[in-house]
Amino acid sequence: MAKPNSPLPAAAAPSPRASRPPPPGRLKLSHLRLIAAVADTGVLGAAAQSVNMSQPAASRMIAEMEALLEAQLCERLARGVRLTPLGQSLASRARGVLLQLSQAEREFADLKAGRRGVVAVGSVSAPAFDLAPAALTRLRRAAPEIELSLTVDSSNTLARELLAARLDFMIGRPPDDIDARLFHTRAIGLEEARLIVRRGHPLLSRAPVDLAACAEFEWILQPRGTLLRRAVDSLFLAANIPPPERFLNTTSMTLTMMLAARSDAIAPLSVAAVDFACRNVAPGALAALSTTFEIVVQPYSLITLRDRPLSPAAQTVYEMLREEAAGRAG
Repeated sequence: MAKPNSPLPAAAAPSPRASRPPPPGRLKLSHLRLIAAVADTGVLGAAAQSVNMSQPAASRMIAEMEALLEAQLCERLARGVRLTPLGQSLASRARGVLLQLSQAEREFADLKAGRRGVVAVGSVSAPAFDLAPAALTRLRRAAPEIELSLTVDSSNTLARELLAARLDFMIGRPPDDIDARLFHTRAIGLEEARLIVRRGHPLLSRAPVDLAACAEFEWILQPRGTLLRRAVDSLFLAANIPPPERFLNTTSMTLTMMLAARSDAIAPLSVAAVDFACRNVAPGALAALSTTFEIVVQPYSLITLRDRPLSPAAQTVYEMLREEAAGRAG
């Protein structure tokens, strides 16, 4: 059995009798697919299965790449494998190449089938509820053939999905723990938040209420580190008021609305989300709470990767969102 943190057996120095020269040529697409699969799974067997290859063949292919590049790419652990820093760098580049190839294949298939493209966009909650619907209405009229998927999540999660080539672009903020030079950003809006409570909540009869009154109740908050959570924490810190002692963390907007409607808990959501919930989702169950303070979150931006050009379909969606935001700003 191989020892933890030891190189893959196939990559070990060969005996003189079995010595072979490094394979000629360059990296192949099969190499890139395998190294990306190893990065995604962390298990050589699972990576091999995902690219329709046996595990011994995958080990040989890893060894072939290491010989070609003259560098160790993988280490075998007690459970699974771990990419070295050089392996991680190659896997990141491989994802980008594979995404561009996938885009080219999809665009050709779309043209052949009469479609125009497939686009995956990620967004934080505020523009997802406010900006995206209006832009998508325009898109349906101008380019009904485009197939669009929209993922709503935190900026940190979306940025990682963008780096992993699972999104074409995103609307949010670059995370603090990733090199900002990887991204191209275009600021398009400012996010504001309001508080939402159930109909009949004790604070509604006292509105507008101050922060100290709100601190007496349970809160439903996004996890620590998210921008909306930071904005709420900063409010209490600036006002020198102890934060709520009782709170629930969740990223689910649906769960946030359900819990607020069935308890005395207070939940901060984007202005667009609060308006939509009170008017459309649960008009008889939820209400916006008028306050003496404002909750302002950082501006959000259209974000792409600098070294990854958008497909024509993604560029169309990008421009629709940019034009919608510019029209509102004007």
